[in-house]
Amino acid sequence: MATPLKANKPVPQPASGSDIHCASVSRDPAVLAEIYEPNINIAIWERAFSEDFQCLINDFVASRQQPYLSAVCAAEDARAQLRKELGAHFDEIADDIAELVDMFCCLFDLNQVGLRMTVLRNTMCPKFHVDHVPCRLVTTYCGIGTQWLPNDAVNREKLGIGSAGKADQVSGIYRAENDIQQIAAASVALLKGEGWQGNQYAGLVHRSPAIPQGESRLLLTLDFSN
Repeated sequence: MATPLKANKPVPQPASGSDIHCASVSRDPAVLAEIYEPNINIAIWERAFSEDFQCLINDFVASRQQPYLSAVCAAEDARAQLRKELGAHFDEIADDIAELVDMFCCLFDLNQVGLRMTVLRNTMCPKFHVDHVPCRLVTTYCGIGTQWLPNDAVNREKLGIGSAGKADQVSGIYRAENDIQQIAAASVALLKGEGWQGNQYAGLVHRSPAIPQGESRLLLTLDFSN
């Protein structure tokens, strides 16, 4: 089990676009606290699952009749709540999610989080966009991970209606295909949004990847909840 994160929660100061280095990446879960740095808008904890755990996840996806789970979870209740929601056979998955809930609550001093777990068989958000939230935790338990763009590779004028309805590959939102980065399955990422104090016009630009026909993706997101 990872050590719960703690941060002093400094007031973030604005960073100009040229000052945003964008990513902090490590195999140490403490890297997630780097999201408080004003020049970071994505922090990635690189981790890997055991073969047995991955097989359990695949069983869960295959057995899941309801395509998504949406809940509000408090850290102290998350394990019991998730074990009940997922079923006894998937206690290990519930425990892993509960640990992430605890880390997220600890890092941001939250009493509860908004949780959404979705089995995707079609692409969810196919165009690059920003989230109008302070920060979101994203992890893909199986399938293709979330794609994102480094800040210095983004033409933000092409976000939303600025794309004139054009697909990302022709809208001009990025310069070249190799600008597109991808979060590996199992890795846990914090995506700083436009709602973070001092991060206006600097929210992480990201999208859901295209899902190959016949494949699935299991996505977990955690958000602030009042």
